[in-house]
Amino acid sequence: MHPSPRLEERKEKNMSRVKELQKKVHSILEEMPDHNKRAGAIAHLHGVALAAVMIAKKRGENAELAAMAGLLHDVYAYKSGSYEDHAHKGADMAREILTEMDIVTKDEMDVICSAVYHHDSKADVDGAMDEVLKDADVIHHSFSDPTKEVKTKEKPRFEKLCEEFGFIV
Repeated sequence: MHPSPRLEERKEKNMSRVKELQKKVHSILEEMPDHNKRAGAIAHLHGVALAAVMIAKKRGENAELAAMAGLLHDVYAYKSGSYEDHAHKGADMAREILTEMDIVTKDEMDVICSAVYHHDSKADVDGAMDEVLKDADVIHHSFSDPTKEVKTKEKPRFEKLCEEFGFIV
């Protein structure tokens, strides 16, 4: 299977796929009427993307795909205003966005969409990139406001992350 002409053009121009996806995500979030909620959404998606890159690098996973999964993981919830089944519906939306943008291969899209699909199943263990995204989400939830208690459903994962990264809590 040959890469699409758009992928080849991007490689020639050394264009960042992550930056291009950031722009797309921001354009989607611009539709949010509440400025404070939009700012919080952007902060969360970027925070999770950054944590995902760090975790992916430590674990030998693809940091670029991790960043992309982090940027996309809650876009459906923010766009729709609903967290009901947002991970599964978000994976479908991520696939639509990535297909429209034509910035990843089919295999890369499958990895990203799987991570988005599974990110809310914090008690389960799934594929390597799925775990990177789950852990990045937990790190952002737990460290973005250190005065808040860690969510009960995220505590076991948070404790394992603290041990893996040597965090003192």
